[in-house]
Amino acid sequence: MRIITHIARFLVAVTFIFSGFVKLVDPLGSAYKFEEYFGADVLNLEFLSPFALQFSIVLILAEIMLGVMLLVGYKPKITVWSLFFISLLFLFLTWYSAHYDKVTDCGCFGDAIKLTPWETFYKNVILIVLVVYLLIRVYDIHPILSDVFARRVSMISFIVFVGIAFYVLRYLPIIDFRPYAIGKNIPEGMRIPEDAEVPVYEDTWIYKVDGENKVYTTEDKPWNIQGATFVDRKTRTLKEGYIPPIHDFTMEREGEDLTETLMEKEKLMLIVAYNLKMASQEGMQQIKELSERAMEMGYTVYCFSASTQEDYDIIKKEYNLDFDLLFCDETTLKTIVRSNPGIVTLNKGTITGKWSWRRADSIILDH
Repeated sequence: MRIITHIARFLVAVTFIFSGFVKLVDPLGSAYKFEEYFGADVLNLEFLSPFALQFSIVLILAEIMLGVMLLVGYKPKITVWSLFFISLLFLFLTWYSAHYDKVTDCGCFGDAIKLTPWETFYKNVILIVLVVYLLIRVYDIHPILSDVFARRVSMISFIVFVGIAFYVLRYLPIIDFRPYAIGKNIPEGMRIPEDAEVPVYEDTWIYKVDGENKVYTTEDKPWNIQGATFVDRKTRTLKEGYIPPIHDFTMEREGEDLTETLMEKEKLMLIVAYNLKMASQEGMQQIKELSERAMEMGYTVYCFSASTQEDYDIIKKEYNLDFDLLFCDETTLKTIVRSNPGIVTLNKGTITGKWSWRRADSIILDH
């Protein structure tokens, strides 16, 4: 039985460490996911949205530290009971999002591994079964080498993890799992293969017949029913088709889509600021100096934002910026770079560099 306990202990610990680490390198991604959960369409707890980042950091640190503590055997009873309660929370959230089809990706493995809501739920069912088994056999869990060793490893790990979190929040994720990582080509990421699986939909039609609303399928052809009046149509996705890694990416200028044209540029710099009103003022000042240097070296420079032209005109005048605005969806911009503002350089659609505004004065541009 001890062998089974150790196997379960190892599996749970590694799962929590891996899950925590892939989110630790990009805590803002988890914060955006919390904002989605807190939104009116899911849990309707919008008053918690301003604290999404704090929730994200606390949960990530708890997750990865509990994994480390279980692995080294530090305070096993407290650790296993904590794992049980956090697993119970995950189980509820993933069941809720899967059952009510609220969140398409729970973000339990960050951007490293994508799971469907039901896949995530079943993963958590297995996980909580293992944790319950560990609760029953907790007396078989002992510290590796000694209590002192387990305590020191746990403390050192905590300090390292906090340091990583501070660094990536100040700059950028140390590992980029997103489709906009350096070296990725945006046009290729948007391409749909010819043999790609197509989505399958089911339409249901509501028609008023003899004063009563009735539901029909497309095969019923309710529009041919004598005296029937159309009320509504509902579409349900039966099977998801192929979704390219990069979607919802556009580069619009005054209603004109410039994506194809700009993806041919050899020297393109995008100043990405998903929300100009929330952008760092110090960052915008550094961006001014960087953009001037870039344009002298032949770069085409644009501000890439979800904000309005009116908002940009205020920023442009305040910082005397010499480049225009491109519009894109806010969620896409948050995915491209975790900094507001951030800097992205491209060569014919391939991302060649990404920086936080804090690195603006040290960026070396290609001639």
